[in-house]
Amino acid sequence: MSSTTYTSRNKPPSNRQLLILLGIFAGFTIGIIWLISWVASSIVWLIPPSVEQQLGAVIVPVYERLAQPSNAQNTLNELLDRLEAKLPPEQRQNRDYKVLYIPDDTVNALALPGDRIIIYAGLVKQAQSENELVMVLGHELGHFANRDHLRSLGRAVIVQVAISYFIGDIGAIESIAVSGIEAISNSQYSQSQESQADEVGLTLLQQTYGHVAGATDFFAWMSQKQTSDVDFLATHPAPGRRVKELQQLIKQRNYQLEKKLPLPPTLQ
Repeated sequence: MSSTTYTSRNKPPSNRQLLILLGIFAGFTIGIIWLISWVASSIVWLIPPSVEQQLGAVIVPVYERLAQPSNAQNTLNELLDRLEAKLPPEQRQNRDYKVLYIPDDTVNALALPGDRIIIYAGLVKQAQSENELVMVLGHELGHFANRDHLRSLGRAVIVQVAISYFIGDIGAIESIAVSGIEAISNSQYSQSQESQADEVGLTLLQQTYGHVAGATDFFAWMSQKQTSDVDFLATHPAPGRRVKELQQLIKQRNYQLEKKLPLPPTLQ
């Protein structure tokens, strides 16, 4: 039997040295993760609408099978058209925003590649005014404006899509998008993304009605449901903070609060 002995030239590493090595490794790992996140965030601005449409061709049908063509869906699209008309030209070019209304008690809304906004019946049922519902639609348009709907695919999928596009392998995009469906369903936006989308929604609400009554109603309702099973809370966090930020923004911009419109009969 032999035993290992350490000479003065081969001393065992001290705890301090081990901690330094561990710190270097952790810093390197964090740096790689940050770099991937930065690359993915930058790439989304380079993905053209044509590629988004190809992504949507795979992702949207999953939700279309759940949607129900109805007067409610038609009304929601009419409201969306009014908002879309207020968007800057660059956000309307080569776009075809539509609402898919899903008759389910889930309280949620999603922005999907392919210019589709998913609205669940549960969200519509709790709305108390047209203005409140329009704010939600405007908020989802805000996610399109900031390309959050692409970020929700996940960093790995975004990078794969971009590589496939730039090397000309367009056919691979559809197969890649399949792996993004679950990522979208389970995605959670950051506070910064939510704030930016809220600001877009608030601006569109003001441009549509000339005032912003109803801007905070839905989010105030959500803040009271923090302990409830509300799916919107899983993908759109921190409603209480968002209410305060919107109130501050309304005050800063000197927006007025006037009479809200009732929900259209088809949505009641």
